[in-house]
Amino acid sequence: MSPAATIRIQQADFDVAQETARLSKGRTDVGAVVSFTGICRGTEGSEPIAALTLEHYPGMAEAEIKRHADEAMARWPLQGLTIIHRFGRITPGENIVLVVTASSHRQAAFQAAEFLMDYLKTSAPFWKQEESARGKSWIEAQGHDDAAAARWTKS
Repeated sequence: MSPAATIRIQQADFDVAQETARLSKGRTDVGAVVSFTGICRGTEGSEPIAALTLEHYPGMAEAEIKRHADEAMARWPLQGLTIIHRFGRITPGENIVLVVTASSHRQAAFQAAEFLMDYLKTSAPFWKQEESARGKSWIEAQGHDDAAAARWTKS
C-alpha cells in the first residue's frame, strides 16, 4: 500500500480511537502508530477560560496543512498520517486537533507527529479567540512554541 495523508478541517468532534485504528487496520507494514490529541484547557495560567473559537480560510488551510503533511511524508518513512483540526467554538475538555502518524518504526512516527504538531501550533492558518471573564481576546503564538518549531527548519 502506498502512504496516504488524510487531512480534515471540521466543526464536529472526532473519535481518536477510530482515527488511530484506521491507519493500521489490515496493515502488516505498520509497526508504530503515534497519536497526539490537543484538548481545550479550562484555564490559561490561573485564569478560567470559557471557550476558544477557531477560525480559518476554507481551502487555504487544507492546502497549507497538506503541504506540511507532504513534507513529513518526504522526511520520514511513514505508511500514513491523519490530521484533523476543528474550527468553531470549542469548550474546555473538548478535542481541538488530532495528529496520527504510522510507520514501520517508532522513531519516524514520533518525529513526524512532533514536526506536524509544532507546525500546527505555530504556523497553521488558524486564528484563536479566547473567551474569559475579561471578555474575548485573540491569542498570539508563544515564544516557546516558535522555538520548538524552529528545530525542524533545514539550514
